[in-house]
Amino acid sequence: MTATSFATGSRALAAYGGEAVWRESGAVEADVAAGGLLFRWKRMRPLPRMVVRADTANPILRLDPVDHDGHVGVLDGRSVRIETRDGALVDSRADARDRFPYGRRLISWDSLDLTYFLGYALWNYLTLPALLLRDDIAWREVAGSTLEAEFPSHLPTHCQRQTFYFDADTGLLDRLDYTAEVFGGWAHAAHLVTEHQERDGVRFASSRRVVPRVGSTALDGPPLIWAEVRDAQLLPLVSPSDERASTRPTQGLPRRARDAPGCRTCRPRGAAGR
Repeated sequence: MTATSFATGSRALAAYGGEAVWRESGAVEADVAAGGLLFRWKRMRPLPRMVVRADTANPILRLDPVDHDGHVGVLDGRSVRIETRDGALVDSRADARDRFPYGRRLISWDSLDLTYFLGYALWNYLTLPALLLRDDIAWREVAGSTLEAEFPSHLPTHCQRQTFYFDADTGLLDRLDYTAEVFGGWAHAAHLVTEHQERDGVRFASSRRVVPRVGSTALDGPPLIWAEVRDAQLLPLVSPSDERASTRPTQGLPRRARDAPGCRTCRPRGAAGR
């Protein structure tokens, strides 16, 4: 059962551009900056600016660049790899999730760890409207404007069960509650969406802050993680031959018009109020 079986899910999908738009899309591309205390703890900070491309149908995402050497990080389901700009393999790790959170990862991450975490997290965040259309996620409406999702094991995500709070008036996401299990079973988080941007009638959550959570209460204080998403746009579905090429570096692929008209900012009400 998809989230659109419920009034909250249908309203949310309409707020993010509508079902047809997302079913006809192939990927989301955006400029992303991220930081926060948890990255400092793991001694592995993201670069100030990354070009991110997330497949809307499958958990595949590219981070360009992912390190100071200009390498590209790639999430491909449960696995990750680091590539050069021309597609040569630098390093890889199968079943990356199985390595978290213990051992060395208690105190430090490497580039493959960072690629896995940023990869799956950004894939979930950027493709939320497409997730609402998936029938392998068990959705249920638990309260007014609130959906609970139970994710299958083949989709990389923070934890199996997550709660999505949407603005009752706009239908836009206000908050997401989860446990970031790659840090530990104690890492209960409230993910607050404080700003959206709109391009060509499609909205994207553009400012995000993650804070500690006790029960249903989001705690005050500096963000554990923050993310700013700019110049987001949907890319169309591609032919099978082009899809094979999508595993190659982004260099040479068509880029969005950065100053295209129709991009405005809209702030949901009460984003941090739950």
